[in-house]
Amino acid sequence: MSLFKWAVFGAAAAYGIQHITKKRVEDGKSIIDDWNEKAPEWIEKAKQYTDEAITKATSKVQPEENYQ
Repeated sequence: MSLFKWAVFGAAAAYGIQHITKKRVEDGKSIIDDWNEKAPEWIEKAKQYTDEAITKATSKVQPEENYQ
């Protein structure tokens, strides 16, 4: 049964890779090409979220001025 499970998993993975790399007829691009075009935008958004999270975390960690 284990061999059958891995065969099904391998077939599903191969189909998925084929699907995301297949070129569309209307524009000649694939899903991977779309992801590559949008990646810089996503990276900038991720950097903004990271900066916000770091700012929130450091503001909670720093002690108050009148602490004694």
